[in-house]
Parts: sequence; C-alpha cells; structure tokens
Amino acid sequence: MIALLTLHFLAGAGAPVLVRMIGRRAFLMLALVPAGSFAWLLPHVLRITDGGAPLEQRLTWIPTIGLHIDLVLTPLSGILALIVTGVGALVLVYCTWYFRPSDQEMWRFSGVLTAFAGAMLGLVLSDNVYVLYIFWELTTVLSYLLIGHNPERRANRRAAMNALLVTTFGGLAMLLGLVMLSAEAGSSRLQGILAAGPTGTVVTVAVMLVLVGAISKSALVPFHFWLPGAMAAPTPVSAYLHAAAMVKAGIFLIALLAPTFADVPGWRPLLIVLGITTMILGGLRALRQYDVKLLLAYGTVSQLGFLTAMVGTGTRSAAFAGLALVCAHALFKSTLFLVVGIVDRSVGTRDLRELSGMRQARPVLFVVSVIAAGSMAGLPPLFGFTAKESAFAAFEDLGHDLGWGGWSVLALAGIVVGSILTVAYSARFVWGIFAIKPGTAICMPKQFSPWFQAAPVVLAAATLVAGFAGHWITPRLESYADDFLPGSHAPVLTLWHGFSLALWLSVLCIVAGLALFWWRKPVAATQRAVADRFRFPDAERAYYGIMRGIDRLSVEVTGVTQRGSLPIYLGVILVVLVVVPGIALLRAWDDIQVRGADSRVQLAAAVLMAVAAILTVRSRRRLRAVLLVGLTGYGTALLFVAHGAPDLALTQILVETFLLVTFVLVMRRLPPFFSDRPFTLSRWVRVAIGIATGAAVSGFALVATNARTARPVSDGFAEPAVEYGGGDNIVNVTLVDIRAWDTLGELSVLVVAATGVASLIFLITDRSTRPRRRVTPVPVAGAVPATEARGRWLRSGRAIADARRSVVFEVVTRLIFHAVIVFSIYLMLVGHNAPGGGFAGGLVAGLALMIRYLAGGRTELDEAAPIDAGIVLGIGLAVATLSGLLPTLLGGGVLQSAIVDLHIPLLGTLHLVTSVFFDIGVYLVVVGLALDVLRSLGSGIDTHVDAEDSSSSEGARA
Repeated sequence: MIALLTLHFLAGAGAPVLVRMIGRRAFLMLALVPAGSFAWLLPHVLRITDGGAPLEQRLTWIPTIGLHIDLVLTPLSGILALIVTGVGALVLVYCTWYFRPSDQEMWRFSGVLTAFAGAMLGLVLSDNVYVLYIFWELTTVLSYLLIGHNPERRANRRAAMNALLVTTFGGLAMLLGLVMLSAEAGSSRLQGILAAGPTGTVVTVAVMLVLVGAISKSALVPFHFWLPGAMAAPTPVSAYLHAAAMVKAGIFLIALLAPTFADVPGWRPLLIVLGITTMILGGLRALRQYDVKLLLAYGTVSQLGFLTAMVGTGTRSAAFAGLALVCAHALFKSTLFLVVGIVDRSVGTRDLRELSGMRQARPVLFVVSVIAAGSMAGLPPLFGFTAKESAFAAFEDLGHDLGWGGWSVLALAGIVVGSILTVAYSARFVWGIFAIKPGTAICMPKQFSPWFQAAPVVLAAATLVAGFAGHWITPRLESYADDFLPGSHAPVLTLWHGFSLALWLSVLCIVAGLALFWWRKPVAATQRAVADRFRFPDAERAYYGIMRGIDRLSVEVTGVTQRGSLPIYLGVILVVLVVVPGIALLRAWDDIQVRGADSRVQLAAAVLMAVAAILTVRSRRRLRAVLLVGLTGYGTALLFVAHGAPDLALTQILVETFLLVTFVLVMRRLPPFFSDRPFTLSRWVRVAIGIATGAAVSGFALVATNARTARPVSDGFAEPAVEYGGGDNIVNVTLVDIRAWDTLGELSVLVVAATGVASLIFLITDRSTRPRRRVTPVPVAGAVPATEARGRWLRSGRAIADARRSVVFEVVTRLIFHAVIVFSIYLMLVGHNAPGGGFAGGLVAGLALMIRYLAGGRTELDEAAPIDAGIVLGIGLAVATLSGLLPTLLGGGVLQSAIVDLHIPLLGTLHLVTSVFFDIGVYLVVVGLALDVLRSLGSGIDTHVDAEDSSSSEGARA
C-alpha cells in the first residue's frame, strides 16, 4: 500500500515533464497509476469482504516520538479505495480529450490531479490519526490548486479560497477531536480507538469536533455553499473531487466512527437533521438552476445530505444502505459531470435554455445520461434504485431499532421529500440537455473523438450492471455492516422485495418527482415568490459577512497596535516577556542556588561587561555606544575562555567583530550623536522596562540552570566524537556530524535571511549582489584617475578620494589579506581537531573582505571577490546538502561521515573525515553572507554618499 501511494506521488511529480514531452497523451500514461492500484486492490478487497482479515502495513516515520505511517485495508476502506482508484483512472483517461492542446496550465493540472488521487487513496487507507490528518489537509490544498486551475479568473480564485478556508477550518477542528480521542483511548491508531470505545464528556466533545470536520468536508449545511462555487473548476475536477472522491472524505470518516460512536449523545440527531435539511435544501436549489453543472452541484449537495443521514444513523441496515448509496452515487454523479464536460466542449454552453436537440446529435450521450440520471432518481433496474430501496427500508425500521417512534416517521418523510426533489432535478437535467425546446435553435455540436465518451460509458455500464448484481454486492457491503448490532431485518440489494413499503415509497417519489418536473414553471414561480416574501438565512451571505467582519476587525486592530514605532513594538514584546514568563518565574523561584565566580578572570570579565553596559546607555555618541556594546561581547568571549571553551570564544570574538564593522557601516548614514531629550515619563517607562527585562532574563537563567535533573546529553558526545566523528574537537564534530541536521537547517535559515535582508536594502539602494561591471570610471571629487594613479597598493581600477584614502591602511591590507584568507582556510580544515571550523573560517574570510572594502571601497571589494554573493550562498548550501546525500549512495545514512586515513610518502598519514566537505559548505555560506552585508550596507550606502557628494559639488560650482 505504501508503494501504491509512493507511485502516485512520483507520477504526480513527473507529470509536468511528461506533459511537456508528449502533450495530452500523458494523461493516458498517468491513468495507469490509479488503474494499477485498482487492479492490485481488487483481489485483496474481495478477500477481505469475503471474511478475510484486514491487511495492515506500518512504516516507521519518526521513531523517537513513536510516530508511524499505519495503513489498513478493511471492507470500508477497501470499497472506498476501489472507488477512488477506479473513477480516478477513468477521469484521467477522459482528460486526454477534454483539454485542448493549447491549454497552458495542463502541465500543472496533470501533476496536481494525480497527486490528489494519491492523497485521497492515502486518506481512506490511513489507520493513524496524524497520518489521516496529513492526507486530509493534503486533499484540501490540492483541491485548492485544482479549483483555481485558471488563476486569471476571479471566480476560480474566489471559489478556491472559499473551499480552502471552510475545509481547513473543519480540518483543524477534526484534528483537535482526533487528538482528544487518541488521548482517551491511549492509542493513535484508528482501529485501536474504535476497539477501545472510550466514553465520557471529553469523548462527546471530541466526537462533535470530528463531525465538524466531516460535515464541512462533505458540504453539509451550513458549509454547503463552497461546493457549488467550486464548479468554477474544470469538469474533470468536478467529476472526481466533487462526485467520487474529496466530498466522500467526510462520509468516510462518519462511516468509520459510526460503529463505535453512533450512541454518543447528539450524534444521530445532528447528522440526521443536518443530512435531511441539506438534502431538501440542495434539491430545491437544483430546481432553480439553468447551468446544468450547477444543477448537478446542488444535486451533489442534496445527495451528500442523504448519504450523511444514512451512514450517521448507526444501525446495521442504515450502514449497509449508506455504503451502497456511496458506491451508486460515485458512479452516476461522476458520469453526469463527465457528460456535462463533453456537452460544454462540443457546444460551448451549459445553459439549458440554449441547449436543444442534443438527443439526436449525441444519442450515446443521451443513453448514458438517462442511465446515470435514472440511477440518481432511483429508477429500476439501476444501482441507485436498489440502494435507495434499502435506504427506505432502513429508515422504516428506525422506530423499532432505535425506539424513536414518531421521530422515525418524520425522518422517513424527510428522506421521501428529498427523493422526490431528486427525481425532479434528474428529469430537469436530462430534459435540459437533450430535449428539443420550442423557440430554441437546434445545437450543432463539434465533432470529437469517440474515445471522449469512453469514461462515462464505462461508468454508466457499471451502474446498470450493479443494479442486477445485488446478490453479489450484498455480502461485500454486509462485511462492513456486520460491525453494527443486528436490526429488524437483514439488508439486501435486490430489484424485487415484494409489495413492501419501500416499493410504494419509491413509486411515490417517482410519480411526485415527475409531476414536480412537469409543473416546473408554477413550481419555479412559487419558489421565487417564497424567496421574495421570506428572507431565509443564507449561509453564503453569512460567510462573506463574517469574512468582511474579520477583515474590518484586523484593520482596526492593526490601526491601534501597529503604530509604526519601533520602541513601542519592542516595548510590548519585552513587557510580555517580563509579565507572562515572569509569573511562572516567581512561582518556580524555590531553593535557587547562586554560585559566585570560580576565578578572578570571570569576576574581571563580569565587572568589565557591567561597566560597559552602563556606559553604553549613558553615552551620547553613537560610535562610542557601539564600541561599548562590542566590549560586552568581548567580555563574554573572555568568560568562554575562563570556562575552557576556546571554540565558543573564537566564534564570539569573530561574530562580535563582524557585527561591530557592520554597525559602523550603517552609522555612516546616522547622526553622530543621540538626541538630547529630557527625561520625560516615556523615557522613565523605557528605563523601567529595560531594568525589568534584565532582571527577568537573569532570573530565567538562574532557574534554568537550577532545574536540571538529568545528566546533560553532551556528556555522551566525547566517545562518539572520536570513534564515529573522527575528531577530538567535540564542538565541531557535534555541529557537522552528531547534530548535522540542526546545522543544515540553520544554514538554510541563514541563506533565506541573508537574501531577504539584502533584497530589501537593494530595493532601496538600487544595487544587487553582483559585482560592478568594468566601466569607464566616473570622476569623483578629489580622486586620482586610474591612468594617473601610480604605485597603487590595491587592485581597484579607480582610486578613492584623497580625503578618504589611507596609504598605510592600503599597504597593511596588501600585506595581510592573503595571509588572512589562508588562515581562514586553515581554521576551516583543522576544526575537527582544534578550535575553528567552517563557521569560524568563514567569518575570518569575511573580515578579510571587510578589510579590502574599508581600504579601497566598493570597487576594491569587487576586485577581491568578483562573484555574486547569491551564487556563493547557493554553492555553499548545495555543497553542505550534497555532502549529506552522497553517503546514501554508498549504503550509509544521510549526513553520515566516513573516516579515511591515507598514507602519503614523505608527508605522513592524512587523517580525512568526509564531514570536512560539510564544513566547506558552511564556510562558503558565511563568506556569501559577508559579501551580502558588504555589498548592501557598504556598497549601497557608498552609492548614496557619492551621489550626495556629486550634488554638493555641482551646487558649489553653480
């Protein structure tokens, strides 16, 4: 089963390439995936529905937290899986002729639809609440992409967003309910939860939350409005997602939980009332539609209400009838949607007022539509008739099986009313497309391949055959219904039950429904009059009202809280930090032990940092404040040295230096002094917040250090660092080997952050991370032309202005730059056994580039590093990633290191650990970050300075 799911997603990933290569014929190849899944599932489902044991499969996903991918094939999931794969294969075949060769979005559609088929298959096979939720939301996201297939149309975007928001809301509620059920049952497996059968108030609340997810996914009142809007999607989406697959997810979940939780308070009243209400409402709305696709959409809403009422009843006969109706609905409704797609493609309209004479032009489609619509209406000898008769019989028994008395009669009456409406809109559909309408021109449809009709023909044939195969289908469906207590009668699918109440109800529905269709004009007039006279609540208007209210509320809240003041934002954050965790800090303050300095070095460093911090807040010069802040960082490095952590001390010093230079680059555009304002109340508040924050953070540190109850995990790093990591420097081995996943994630975040920050700055300064092209130098006031500059110590082709030039600095830079670069590479390579590593080496290289920039300006930086910073970042991340993936090709694990000792004549033995390549990637990422900083905060600001200088010179000359 896991292989089937993997195959679907691989096919989805490769579908765009396949479409680019062979065009629409790619759908035929993609259809082989669900078709092959259907062929594999069929014998297993037959065995299981014949009384065989369910098929289970487990794949360990995250063993540290006990999370597994659990899949199970039961009678219920097996039957739904056959529907998902069988109809999915036919819909993909249908797409071959549905799409035009010129459709530009076909490549994306093919991949998303194939992946959706895999996600839906995974959903019905899931036996783990978390895996179920993942597939549940995956179908939501993929359906969003399918509904919004044409993003240029506003209707598609709006419908896709509505479906996404409604079903995601329900999915979150469902997740909370499933987690609560899992906690109560003591198992995350669905079969385990059903077997445990937990009870109590918590279970009742959890079940109600799960039902919110189910009814939102299956478009029941009050969430029904999203489904008709989703008809903006291409017809294959409607035929698959909104007839056979996605909307059945909620029905499947209800059917799965019903054997155990149908007796939970509120289950039956909620599902039966909502189901019947949705059935009647959808039927009434279908009778008012002129777009035949919308007619089917509201008919689908009606049928989903019918299905929910059946599977939610929780009796043996109702469960049997509900599953039969699920199968019948998937066949006839997907057939009808596919017919609409053919009509739309061949005629160019779906308006039944413009369609006329299609029966003569398309006789095959007419026969197919009559069979499918007849099954939907419950006409013999079709599958829909046998399933609906069993449904009537099941509701007839409610008074006896559940002791409902008069309520059972009312429920049965609601089902009958909904069925009458079903007959009426089924007749409206066939008449609307195929009848000859007086005053309407006969349609002349375009010619198309006979294979375009193949999928609906197969589905219609299955509907007809299933009507006669009730004796074979009955035991298959009973294998699911056996999970319920026996009822008043044994359910069976057959074309003749005798002159039973169910038969007379079927006759009543057919006659009344056809009469309702015959008098469709007065019925429509009555509907309009009632709608105009009584303003019934409208779920769609309520939804948009809620969304507008949320938007308005967000605007008001933003206007109050987002004032554009950085001090206010920072103050709010710090106050929350002090108040919320601070309350927990006060409660945890018990027996806190404070340990003094272990040496005079620590005490001196602490005093140095405290004095520097105090002088920082007292300083009026910005540069002095920055230098004092740097002094606190260097004091921290001194503490690291005192505690025997040279790696951390080296990194701290390098980072502090890098930040110090960065601050200086930015400060060139700031006034030299802070504003000298009096101590107003707002400033005293800021002082108070600062003191409180410092005290709170100190308290957090004390409580955290006193809270340890177990040995640090790092105590066990020494031995594997040497044995498996091949290095004596535990810190570096931890970064590039033991916890390399963390480092790889941090590298990715660093690349994204560097790119984002640089992009914002370049957007303002109109620069890029690429080096400047060699152009004829533009004279700058006080600069020496390149042709006249003799004895230059740097390579820059354009000397900087004399007022800003330092020959001594240029000489020193020329002397030490290459040595610093070599030293940075040395630090990178020796980090496995000595203080250093890729991060420290990259910082040293970055500082070397900073020296070149400070000595010669931005053109000198481009001479030193004539490469795009983004390329360096990308290469670094790629090297780090590949160094982690390559071991898998040799049979190892991801990011696994190998130790190679090579004896080199005369030079000795080379101790090589392959994690050094990971360190090279880290080195390159840090160098790329340095280039980003220098070209954004450095070169970008230089451009503004030169522009201002030029403007000043021109003003002086003028």
